Amino acid sequence: MNSVDALRLWIWSALPVAGLLLGLMVLPGCASGGAAAQAGPGAAVEEGIASYYALRFHGRRTASGERYDKDAHTAAHRTHPFGTLVRVTSQTNGRTVDVRINDRGPFVHGRIIDLSHAAARELGMVRDGVVPVRVEVLRWGAGS
Repeated sequence: MNSVDALRLWIWSALPVAGLLLGLMVLPGCASGGAAAQAGPGAAVEEGIASYYALRFHGRRTASGERYDKDAHTAAHRTHPFGTLVRVTSQTNGRTVDVRINDRGPFVHGRIIDLSHAAARELGMVRDGVVPVRVEVLRWGAGS
């Protein structure tokens, strides 16, 4: 047996082991059930700047088709599915508020969430306008 034949034999005998190892690495990720199964504290956390909607947007349609209600606990996020429930914590004063994602945005560099006026009041950020926050997914929504 020459060296080329020996190499071919080694490669063919190693393929089943390599396939098994690859399967063991990939399958646990598939078994998680997707993003919805990963909901809960610490599942998805972001830190950045929060802003809030101006009062003039009250009653206008959001990207989800709902009307914006300044007195509801809702928010806009660029990527989280509509209906996702998140906890927003002000890194300035430690206050928290839970909001439901029903709109897209903000589209200003560095900002990660736009809050309703009611949520901004609860966080104590109305006067400042923008504050550093931590956004944590509590439950993933089924929307798009």
